[in-house]
Amino acid sequence: MNLKLPTLSRRDFLAKSTIGAGLVLGAPSILRAKEAGAPADDIRVGFIGCGKQHEVLFNAMVNIPGIKYVAACDIMKARVGRTFSTIKSRFDYNINRYLDAEEMLEKEELDAVFVATPDFWHAPHTIMALEAGCDVYCEKMMSNTLEGARSMVEAMDRTGKLCQIGHQRRSNPRYRYTLEQLIQKEKLCGQIVNINGQWNRALSSSQDIVSKPSILPDAEILRKVGFGAGADHELSLEELRHRFLNWRFYKDLSGGPISDLGAHQIDIFNWYLGAQPTSLMASGGRSYFKDREHFDNVMCVFDYDTPQGNVRAFYQVLTTTSSGGGYYESFMGTEGTIDISEREAYTKIFKESGADNAKWDKLTSRGLLKKEAAGKAAGGADAIASYESAPPDEYALPGGLSKAPHQPHIENFLDTIRGNAKLTCDARHALESEAPIYWVNHAAETKETIRFTDEHLHT
Repeated sequence: MNLKLPTLSRRDFLAKSTIGAGLVLGAPSILRAKEAGAPADDIRVGFIGCGKQHEVLFNAMVNIPGIKYVAACDIMKARVGRTFSTIKSRFDYNINRYLDAEEMLEKEELDAVFVATPDFWHAPHTIMALEAGCDVYCEKMMSNTLEGARSMVEAMDRTGKLCQIGHQRRSNPRYRYTLEQLIQKEKLCGQIVNINGQWNRALSSSQDIVSKPSILPDAEILRKVGFGAGADHELSLEELRHRFLNWRFYKDLSGGPISDLGAHQIDIFNWYLGAQPTSLMASGGRSYFKDREHFDNVMCVFDYDTPQGNVRAFYQVLTTTSSGGGYYESFMGTEGTIDISEREAYTKIFKESGADNAKWDKLTSRGLLKKEAAGKAAGGADAIASYESAPPDEYALPGGLSKAPHQPHIENFLDTIRGNAKLTCDARHALESEAPIYWVNHAAETKETIRFTDEHLHT
């Protein structure tokens, strides 16, 4: 979809001058965000997109103090109405409802905007909100295109506003502790030589539109906002509504499963290694869902060069199967392996037999690790002992996150607005991780090995 992205110079932003309307989504004509230096009262929040991911974010926000919910926008009246009713019942006040993001940003005085729309809308909506003087929390991926993601970084820099991207593990205490204390400080893994990751999720073939079709947007609206773009013929109302409900299936609307699911874990690879990959190999196919434009199953291998040595990172995303150990990242080193996930059930640590026992005993005695039952000895009727290494000792990280997984990330965003923190994943850091992801589908389709250059990863 070719959207005209709005632009605004830093000088114009500070002067609060008029912004010209853009194509389709446009830009607000008047900056309406609260003036800098306003009293440090509740942060005034607006929502763009009130679907399922909005519900995830909102449920993570409701226990955070100091938020005033002001307005919500979605092209579906029913979704905006649901958000209105939820806030009314929980907080006993009304929010303003909109079907158009430009109108909301023109009329409301907002400090922060949460963007939870389909991927192809992320860049236009984020840029629009930044240029309206709002700080922005945008869900990942940043965009369905690398160019769109880069434009978000440019807008963040141009306006001087905050832009947090929803890679929420960056703020998760377990992930931060594991990286900062166990991997970087204690060197618990030794030299990391391999990374495995996966997210397997069994999905239905598509979302059905026969249930309550009257609540869905009409054809004119869907064409106007981009759900007909990229089609080689005039789409019927039914076809447009299918694209609206199943936008992740279509190349002009999303990056497919590798963006939707894999983006989280590949972000962790880059973050933990402190590097971007040097090359990429990928394979994929429509193993089951033949009617989708995107592959339903994708596997890829990234190569990294780090100060400690070369690392290969394997990742698979399956949308036909839910088995295989859930979703996790596994950092495999010469002295230990750390399996980490948002879910405690998938989190384990394994000590190799040649590791420094004193180091591990010290961490156990301090309660930073918990020793599990001894692993099964090699051997037995079904084993050839000479082929097996000594089984690793198994440990667990203590405790778990008592909050919703997204809550620490939202808290970090709000605390940064108040001047009490620094963003854990602003648009620039997110782009550094996301840039390689935009090439996975290409590599899988062409069967080419991509050797990354500055042109591929320019951020």
